[in-house]
Amino acid sequence: MATVSPPWAYTLRLPHDPRAPGIARATLRTVLAAHDLTELAPTAELLASELLTNAHLHTRGPHALRVLSKEPDRLTVAVWDTDPRVPPGYGQPHASVPPADAENGRGLHLVQACADAWGVSVLREMGASKGGKLLWAECRGGKEAR
Repeated sequence: MATVSPPWAYTLRLPHDPRAPGIARATLRTVLAAHDLTELAPTAELLASELLTNAHLHTRGPHALRVLSKEPDRLTVAVWDTDPRVPPGYGQPHASVPPADAENGRGLHLVQACADAWGVSVLREMGASKGGKLLWAECRGGKEAR
């Protein structure tokens, strides 16, 4: 049973380390269980995994997982990294899908297909912020499986 009502948020800062996405997924599962949102775990984990892997593969600096809920049964999973460049196709609803024999390039398409909403914010350096970008995806509970 959840003891904290929305709004709530957690941020996990991660080093540029290949183990970071796995650690973040485990942390996400724990947060969702604590808030009685295990119904959202499979989708939220997929969204987090794809966004975190993208940050690890395509940036050199640290990144962070942010999980927040502004209302019951609605979750936003976001990943911040230091690179302000938006991945090709992210933020464009009809970006081209990679060829069937391509070994990569499908992660952000999965995010767009599985999320109820998604987007990106490019952050400018201000005060304590280090700039970069924030890719986010939202999932909601209380619906039939897709």
